[in-house]
Amino acid sequence: MLANEMRRIAEAAVQRVGKGVHGIVSAVDPVNHSVKVMVQPENVESGWLPVAALAAGTIRIARLPDPGEHVQLDPIDGDAEHLIVKAAQYDVITQPPVSPATNRPAQPGELLIVAGQASPPPNNSSTQSGQPTQNAPWWHMAPTVLTWGAGNATITVQNGSIVWKVGDHTMTMSADGLASNKNATFDGTVTGQTDVMAGTISGKSHIHPGVEPGSGSTEAPE
Repeated sequence: MLANEMRRIAEAAVQRVGKGVHGIVSAVDPVNHSVKVMVQPENVESGWLPVAALAAGTIRIARLPDPGEHVQLDPIDGDAEHLIVKAAQYDVITQPPVSPATNRPAQPGELLIVAGQASPPPNNSSTQSGQPTQNAPWWHMAPTVLTWGAGNATITVQNGSIVWKVGDHTMTMSADGLASNKNATFDGTVTGQTDVMAGTISGKSHIHPGVEPGSGSTEAPE
């Protein structure tokens, strides 16, 4: 009898302990880094809840969920009345971002950061495409290459080369020097420590026969 009573008391205590639940963000307060959430599956709106932050000493990263984003809620000290937004989550509604560099989500061993990511409305009436808004900045680290950009401008860094690309203009820096597939325009002076080449013509050794020396003027060619 005593064992049964102890078991009943233990079961009742377990029922009173708050458990992790899911929620859909319904409102955001950037000043206080907090949100309101439609707690699932009851779909009841919470009060303002703190959002867990990523920080290490004086280094802090601020990232608030968007309205409509799916999040995980954990009870503070097991109290179901006091929740904290612990993490965001991806699913068929809120999909992971797609890298503009690879046209696919981040793979194992990669880190992808995309700003301007679209979110579904709070009522989940549509599915997020996974594509960022136009011209949004992004940053993608893969095992052998680092790429970032915004709009039609990208920079790709990997062993042996750095590539800058804006539209269809590309400039590559490698151990062999700097190369471009389009014309380059500079507002200042261009200085070559050894020479400046125009195709195969040297700017250092090239001469113009028949040029009038001194202060005289060279006549126009016939």
